[in-house]
Formats: sequence, structure tokens, C-alpha cells
Amino acid sequence: MLSVVAALAFSRLDEKAVEAGAGLCDDSVKQLSGYYRITDNKTDDHYFYWMFESRSKPKEDPFILWLTGGPGCSGMLALLNENGPCTVTSQSLPKTVNNPFSWTNNATVLWIDQPTGVGFSYGAKGDYDHDEKGVRDDMYNFLVDFFTAHPEYAALPFYVFGESYGGHYAPNVAWRVLQGNKEAAEDGLKINLKGLAVGNGLTDPELQYPWYAEMANNNTYGVKAVPDAAYSAMKAELPTCVQMIHACNHGQPSQCAPAQAACNNAQIGPYEQSGLNPYDVRIKCQVPGLCYDFSAPTAWLDLSSTRAYLNVVPRAAKWSSCNMRVNAQFRNDWMATQQGTVPPLLAAGIDVLIYAGDADFICNWMGNKAWTLALPWSGKAAFNLADDHDWNVDGVKAGTARTAQLGGTGHFTFLQVNGAGHMVPMDQPKNALAMIHTFLGGGSF
Repeated sequence: MLSVVAALAFSRLDEKAVEAGAGLCDDSVKQLSGYYRITDNKTDDHYFYWMFESRSKPKEDPFILWLTGGPGCSGMLALLNENGPCTVTSQSLPKTVNNPFSWTNNATVLWIDQPTGVGFSYGAKGDYDHDEKGVRDDMYNFLVDFFTAHPEYAALPFYVFGESYGGHYAPNVAWRVLQGNKEAAEDGLKINLKGLAVGNGLTDPELQYPWYAEMANNNTYGVKAVPDAAYSAMKAELPTCVQMIHACNHGQPSQCAPAQAACNNAQIGPYEQSGLNPYDVRIKCQVPGLCYDFSAPTAWLDLSSTRAYLNVVPRAAKWSSCNMRVNAQFRNDWMATQQGTVPPLLAAGIDVLIYAGDADFICNWMGNKAWTLALPWSGKAAFNLADDHDWNVDGVKAGTARTAQLGGTGHFTFLQVNGAGHMVPMDQPKNALAMIHTFLGGGSF
């Protein structure tokens, strides 16, 4: 673990604090933005972040770390399009629009651009993380440095949230925090870890990939995205795909990249040919790439006034939603299962929430539910015997939940969110906010 002296002396490069009343996006709260240098690696990485204090009780409310997936996509994408305190539209430019359903309503939230090369983050030597060890170690050192520099947040209940490829990132970062707390000296920094949540994540590919064919043609919306012949071909190819993923995770790392290429081609390719949005089976793909029009937030983030306000250094690249060079670096990591990091968290009393919008294809609810049911933890039998029950928001069904707890373990919950695609807070902002209030408050789904 980094020493306090090292953290204070070397890690905080260029950070800007703006008190309530003067901020961009939300002037009602204190904000921090800028860079921390990851001090214990050899690449001289500089991670950009933007944090907003809670609109309610910043000295008491929980602290959320948000990790966007991709791999290679910016946390600012989620801030401005999903759960941050403001949004940007083509009509509002260059101004922002308040988000009444911001997750900062009752939590302090930090959105980060990671790993190196994502968003406004950069590395002086141009070397990028390419696996979960690199991600979790760098993020842990960022957190140690951040909380050392800002002890006013260090004691707050801490939650790690991830989305999409965050199903790889978030469990690893939470696990690394847990290990770091165990390794810390008696008087060292301990992060007050309370929970892990993953939304529409890729966590256990071997159990998730078999559900692509079903989500394509037997989803809850009655959408048949591929012809019957293509559906049959997807099903027929599955044994080969699963075998390759299994080999990747059992002593044959040379199979990892080929498994990604072959399985994505056979299981995702037919759906993409349909012209439907892979993040929402209900709609067409509007724009090549991410399928959504993110031109307004892209333009806003690259305004010279925005960059100056956020303390973006001149050497940082022009902002883009996703860096495909970073994405390519994770080709050997893609099929690696990450669910093994979850049982130790549950055993330590950490609450875990796995949620999924039920219109998403790419990290669909069927595959996510499958791996939660298969998770080897002490409460597995209780979880598998638990009932699927309605989850209601203001008396209206908003989804379906299954939850269990055993002895001193944390609560383990799977939540299928109705009427939402890949980005639950964007599609169901009110219900997503209700979801995190329940989770952060230790309530029951």
C-alpha cells in the first residue's frame, strides 16, 4: 500500500475544487475534478475524474465510485447521459440541463476515466492496462491517493458500481479494496467498503454467452431479431464457443483472444446484422458504433471552456466516448471469468447487487441471472430456492428481484429491471434512483 507521504507528495497532479454556488453542471454542491498520478506503476498514468458531493447530506451520505465499461469508454459518458447531475442536449448547448434523478441526490459520486487512454486520462509512456490485475491495482492506488488527500470522504460508506465491461472491473476493484483493507497497517488507510453493484455487466462469459440466441429470439418483448436459420446456427455453434471460453479459463490462455473473436462473430454477429440496437432490442441502431447519438455531450466536453473548467491538461486527447485502442488491449481479458471475486466479498459481509435492464441484448438479463444462480458461495442454496418476486416503485411493478443472505454474509441480489436497456439509469431514471436508494440504505428488494 502507498504510504501517506508518497501519496501526498507525488500523486495529486492537478486538481480543482469548486465550492457550491460556482460550479458547472450543478452549482448547488461542491465539486472536484482533475488528475491523479498512479504512483506505483511504471507507465506514469494520469487518471482524470469528476466528483460531485451529495445534494443532501455530504458529510454522511455514501460515496459511490462509478466505472464505465467498454472496455475503453469514458465515465463522463455515464455522468452526462445516465446518472449524473446534468445532461447535455443539442438544444441546450452550450448549457447543461439539470437531472432531477441524479444519483448525487443522496450520495457523493465520482466518475472516472480509466484505464489510461480513456476520455481525458493519459499515460506519459503510452502504455495501457490490458487485464484486471492492472485495472484493480491502478484503481486501488487511485483510491488510496484520493482518500488520503481528502480524508473528509474516507469514512463514508463506500460502494463500487460498474456497468457493461464494468462487470469485469467493479468486482475486481471491490475485491482489491477488501484485500487492501486487510493488508493495511493498524494506523493505515482503510476504505469503508460496504457494497458492490454491477449493471448489465459481463462477468462470467462461459455462463452468459449461451443466452445470446435466446435473447435474440425469445426475449420478454417478443422481438425476433434473427431468422430461424440464424437462431439455429447460433445454438449449434454454442458448444464450440463454450469449450473455447472454458479452455481460456482453465490453463489455456492462448485460447482467450480466439474465443473472443469466434464467439462474438457467431453469437453477436447475427444480431448486429438485424440493424437493431444491441443495447436495446426495442429500437433500431441510430448511429454506427454505440448506436446512440452522443454528439451533444461530445461537443460540450471538448469546448475550450469546459476543458478549462475541468482542469483538463492540454496534452489530453480530444474527448471521445470510447477508445478502441484500449478496447483492443483487452482481447485476452474479455473471456476471463471474474465471478470468483464475488464470494470473498459476500463472505466479508459486503452487499452485492447485480441488476440488468431486460431489453439489453449485449449483456442481457438472462445471462446475468444464469451466473448469479451458479455462483459458488455459502448462500447459493438459499439464493437458488428464493422466490422471484415483484420489485415495485411507488406501488408500480418496476422489475423482478431475487435475494438471499446467509449468516454474516452480505445480501446477494439479482434484479431484472423492466423497460430498460443496457443503460438502466438512462432508460429508467426514476426507478434506477429508487434502486440505489434501497441498495445504499440496506433495504430489501
